[in-house]
Amino acid sequence: MKRFFSAFLFVVLSSSEFVATGQTNAAATPSCADLHLVPAPRECTAVAVIRVGESGVSVAAGSDAEDTFAANDLERAIAADDVAVGSGRTATILLLRADSKNGKELIARHPLQFDSAMQEEGYAIVEDGSHRLAVVAETSAGIFYGAQTVKQLLHGAGKDAVLYAPTIRDWPAMPHRGISDDWSRGPLPNMEFLKREIRTLAAYKYNIFSPYFEHTFAYTSSPVAAFPGGAMTPEEGRELVAYAAQYHITILPEQESFGHLHHVLKFEQFSPVGENPHGQVLAPGAKDDWSSPGKVEGGAGSLPLIASWFGELAKVFPGPWVHIGADETDELGKGRTHDEVKQRGLGAVYLDFLTQIHSTLEPDHKRLLFWGDIAVNSPDLVGTLPKDMIAVPWEYDAKPDFKPLIEPFAKVGLETWVAPGVNNWNRLYPNNNEALGNIRAFVRDGQALGSKGMLNTVWNDDGEGIFDENWFGLLFGAAAAWQPGESSEDAFAASYGWAFHRDPTGKIDQAQQEIRSIHALLKTAGLEDAQDGYFWADPFSPEGQRIAAKLRPVVSKMRLHAERAITLATQARAAEKLTNTEALDALELGARRIDFVGLKFQAADECAALYAQAQAMAGDKSRWDELEGMLYTIGSNNGRLEDIRDGYALLRGLYKQAWLRDNRPYWLQIDLSRYDRETQMWITRSRHWEEVIHQWYDTHTLPSAADAGLPAAPK
Repeated sequence: MKRFFSAFLFVVLSSSEFVATGQTNAAATPSCADLHLVPAPRECTAVAVIRVGESGVSVAAGSDAEDTFAANDLERAIAADDVAVGSGRTATILLLRADSKNGKELIARHPLQFDSAMQEEGYAIVEDGSHRLAVVAETSAGIFYGAQTVKQLLHGAGKDAVLYAPTIRDWPAMPHRGISDDWSRGPLPNMEFLKREIRTLAAYKYNIFSPYFEHTFAYTSSPVAAFPGGAMTPEEGRELVAYAAQYHITILPEQESFGHLHHVLKFEQFSPVGENPHGQVLAPGAKDDWSSPGKVEGGAGSLPLIASWFGELAKVFPGPWVHIGADETDELGKGRTHDEVKQRGLGAVYLDFLTQIHSTLEPDHKRLLFWGDIAVNSPDLVGTLPKDMIAVPWEYDAKPDFKPLIEPFAKVGLETWVAPGVNNWNRLYPNNNEALGNIRAFVRDGQALGSKGMLNTVWNDDGEGIFDENWFGLLFGAAAAWQPGESSEDAFAASYGWAFHRDPTGKIDQAQQEIRSIHALLKTAGLEDAQDGYFWADPFSPEGQRIAAKLRPVVSKMRLHAERAITLATQARAAEKLTNTEALDALELGARRIDFVGLKFQAADECAALYAQAQAMAGDKSRWDELEGMLYTIGSNNGRLEDIRDGYALLRGLYKQAWLRDNRPYWLQIDLSRYDRETQMWITRSRHWEEVIHQWYDTHTLPSAADAGLPAAPK
């Protein structure tokens, strides 16, 4: 039942006006903006201060099991912040249902208005007496989200601990706030990390987690594509579902059912149902036997294969949705369906197959999400899709206007969720300049056009992704989907360090800005951003020399930004006990890999320049000592060639450590083999350089730069 109480005057601080100017001083009474809350609450005023000190905090909730879980989760967070927690403490945090006796009494003391928008997930926070803070909500989800906000209101530790007590009314702008996590291009999370990921996402009010499967779910009906150790089992799926439900997160599985299926279709038994043999697109209308033995009873072909997958998923993931993928079907019409596409058109064949998938999966009683990139090109036909399907338009660049991607679906009455991205793929560290601009505008436009949800995407196209590098973009996505309208990038960037790491120094925010400055610097140099291709490029090769020509003007600044990021993060860790330190390890890994790119190209230039000088001195016996010093600078115990060798070898260890903290060993060797290959290449070059030095001492002659294995000196 909805309750309406007498009007209460709020001086409202909207999320779009949430401007953070510095970290909170626990000795002063802050404004709402000074609290650096992520997501920013919809309404906030009248911040009070509850002195906690060494006496600590008590947390009390009603008898509802979910509320008790929220209370216990809050207690664990408080204890992790080195604040005493338990019964009988001076300061108390109350978690109250609005329709409970205590909730009604609290509302009577503090006139609060609960309107319909707040009912499902909204909450209010209010100081209730000199040492009491109360969270009141209609539902267990509201209680849980209010408790997550309270976690960010506790500042300091021990005798310095204080609990800020703002008056807040808060509820989400979008009911469905999720991430799509790519499990099919390398990294496959282990269960320990997945649980940490769920806890962390929930702390910032995400309520959907969508694992992306191509070939990495262990289907009984078609097991061949799932490599041992490289697929989630049904038992693990059920464990994840149960764990996530405690944190009010629904698992929404995505199984590609049209494109992106090469790792399935490369197996011979599936070739007959591919658009092309061993290709990447499943052919609409294919009737060939795809499974022998183990064929789905009653038929074979592309639709029975899809039915078998989603039938198994439905038994593991009980949520109301599944995602059928269906993006980037580039091969469609270029093989088995060539004649049909030529006759009917690409859009008609594509959309008709989506409708067939919908009909095939009706027995599972799920709503189907699909990527909107192909259908948007046939706006006149989009209306033929079943109206209970959910279109998910996606785009990952920072653009001013995303409405053209959403409108074709909204105009025909299809529900939409928008899908921005954290811009982590193919990069040494996510490009958060691009990510924040993309998320901000896409979610803004989605809200304006009535989109019900957001899936913030993480992709691992290069197979090298370290998930802990992505939290900056993920938290901004959480803020943008919860907050109404257009969220402020600057306010978020000034709040992230406190909200995620409990860093009162501001240095984590500065470290993130240093990395963002690197991406911006490389863009001005014509190199787009800090791509991992530069990490693997051979600076002596023609490709490497083309990169070097663009990099030279900015390489010193790039390295200084990276080294500054490492320094700032280290100093923040030394100053305070921080949270989510795995993300700081990942930041350091990213910064060190970027710094190594600069070192490698500088070292290559120095080798070439030194060798040109040495060649010029070879005829002057009085300068032979100087020449020999140059040869040893190029390659010796502390030579430039060895610097590059050492960089690959040492970064390999850091990368392996980061990978295994988050992921299963599956795929790791593929990535490590690249480090090993590069390390060995530079060892080989070092040995070859020894021959150059020996030639000099034996004959006092030097080979050409090319014969010495070096590029020409930069001009």
